[in-house]
Amino acid sequence: MATKTIHVNEDIYKRLFKVAEQLQTELRHSVSVDEAIKILMDDFKMKNKISDLAGTWDISEGEVETIKKSLKDGWRRWKTSA
Repeated sequence: MATKTIHVNEDIYKRLFKVAEQLQTELRHSVSVDEAIKILMDDFKMKNKISDLAGTWDISEGEVETIKKSLKDGWRRWKTSA
């Protein structure tokens, strides 16, 4: 498998190492950047649910109706194809 290079902004890189450092203190063992990313991702998944977004969107009534229509159309197509 070929290795791909990912470029990370220097500020993000520094923040990630700061998080790894904090995790090392909390977990009392060395933490790689990869492990820090995995822990952050898992923690984010456990703490955040789609329902947490309720009330955070600032959309018009017209946009709400468009979304509702799109969902209804999608369900209708799904039901007829199943």
